Amino acid sequence: MSGRVVKKPLRGQATAAKSRAPAFSDDNSSWLKQVHKKRELFDDDDGNDDNDEGDVDEDDDEEDDDEEDDDELYDADETYGEEEDEGEEEDDDRDEEDELEFERKARQTVKKMQRDAVDNAEELREQLTSEQIALPTADELDEEASRPPDVSHVRERVKMVADVLSDFAAKRAPGRLRVEYMEVFTSDLSTTYGYSSDLIELLLALFSPAECLAFIEASETPRPVTVRTNTLKTRRRELAQALISRNVNLDPIAKWSKDGLQIYESAVPIGATPEYLAGHYMVQSASSFLPVLALQPQPGQRVLDMAASPGGKCSHIAALMGNRGTLIANDASKERLRALQANLSRLGVRNAIVMNADGRDFPKLMGGFDRVLLDAPCSGLGVISKDPSVKSEKRYADVQRCQQLQKELLLAAIDATTPNQPGHDDSGLIVYSTCSISVEENEAVVDYVLRSRPVKVVDTGLPFGVEGLTRHRSKRFHASLKLARRFYPHAHNMDGFFVCKLRKYDNAMPQKAPAAAKEADADESTDAVGPKGAPKKAPKKASVSALGKRKRPTADPSSCPGPAPKQGAERPGGGKHGDGEAKKLKRLKFMRKEASKKKGGKAKRQKHSE
Repeated sequence: MSGRVVKKPLRGQATAAKSRAPAFSDDNSSWLKQVHKKRELFDDDDGNDDNDEGDVDEDDDEEDDDEEDDDELYDADETYGEEEDEGEEEDDDRDEEDELEFERKARQTVKKMQRDAVDNAEELREQLTSEQIALPTADELDEEASRPPDVSHVRERVKMVADVLSDFAAKRAPGRLRVEYMEVFTSDLSTTYGYSSDLIELLLALFSPAECLAFIEASETPRPVTVRTNTLKTRRRELAQALISRNVNLDPIAKWSKDGLQIYESAVPIGATPEYLAGHYMVQSASSFLPVLALQPQPGQRVLDMAASPGGKCSHIAALMGNRGTLIANDASKERLRALQANLSRLGVRNAIVMNADGRDFPKLMGGFDRVLLDAPCSGLGVISKDPSVKSEKRYADVQRCQQLQKELLLAAIDATTPNQPGHDDSGLIVYSTCSISVEENEAVVDYVLRSRPVKVVDTGLPFGVEGLTRHRSKRFHASLKLARRFYPHAHNMDGFFVCKLRKYDNAMPQKAPAAAKEADADESTDAVGPKGAPKKAPKKASVSALGKRKRPTADPSSCPGPAPKQGAERPGGGKHGDGEAKKLKRLKFMRKEASKKKGGKAKRQKHSE
């Protein structure tokens, strides 16, 4: 008979042997070797038919051999039965024998990659634990300043120093102070990202070093493009379907906005589609939705947008009002009014009156508003991703200059609001917002007006955001400022913003009476009769102005104590008494002499001409 004969053990005996002896010795390794079944699949089917008879004869012979080898298996069981790990490895070897060549190589490659990954992870862990963050010395810093900076090296050092400052007690180098780390960190941030030293100090006063680095890195990347659906002309679902048909990839912003869409990519310019030109949507950042959502204007109310250009928030107010009521859209810049008028016309806003006036003059121009939105001019520290020039050009003096203007505008907005108007139960609301994250432009301004006007901070109604600050460095603010909301690019993936909602509860202006006036009132309230029955003299009333400031009396030299100073006597501050009059006389003589010279010169020229 021709054909290949394959020897294999009986199924029952092989199973019993495997259960008793997970490992095998050299004696029984020949018959425990498994058949390469996968290779048989590639053999011809003709050879299998010829070998059927030969297999039967061989099976009979194998039964006798198996019985003789069982005793050897029992002996091997006593020696190797407890070595389970070796048995598992040999099982893997047997499985490998069943695999094809390319499968075996692939399996070995995967195992090698896993071992290398474990070794690399252990090596990296040991390196991090043993490595000390070494700060450069003063000489090394001077040497770095003398040559062009290696930005990649400085960036890595910034991350390392930020990591050390996050757990300074455990990760600092021996003998180095925190001040030294902060100096290097501040200098490296300015070098790497191009910020001015004033802004770096301002950010480090507001954030921890790690969070400051996260804010700066988030400000280096642009924020997602978002659009607001104009509900005066369409609905968000219809707008989304129209834009998707133009190969625009988009999603709703979040649950807090019913009108916003986030644009991921677009085959056409998002500001030049037919839907945009028809006024179906407005391109604006997600953070600019928040002040209007906090204001919650109602149809039929009188609303003032004190700084309305370019019209994103103003048109949002008109949409929430349903084009019913009166909306005053004001802006102090005449050049910006063109964009405001164009957007309001494109979006179909019909209840707005556009004005060009200084917001500080509104209490004199008009008042009686139910709600006022003040998106105040600011330093723009929250929108650095849109205007990178802010990080290098702005200084702390610019922040203080904006703070003064914001205080005046917010006071004017409060004075232009009338609370408790008949027919408008929910009136007297003011929303103050900025696109800055500095405390000087936000909490400090609101805290100032809380002491100057009859207003209080109320909940904004926004479902997310960081609470406003009630303390910053040595400053302490009103406890209700925690109801305000802050938004950061590294935390909320939107422009940095501040939103605070105020409610005016009275129209009376608070006035503080001076201590002298209180004493005068107390004297008037006592008995007007003297100790011996004589009428008591009327007390002199302190001259107090409308603002409660005392007039300073002018000093009379004749009533001053001590002898009058003599001419030519030395003064305590230097010089002599009477120097001023002598200088005036000397100056007059000089001027007269010059005038006479000019007259003489004119007379000589006239004679010469004659």
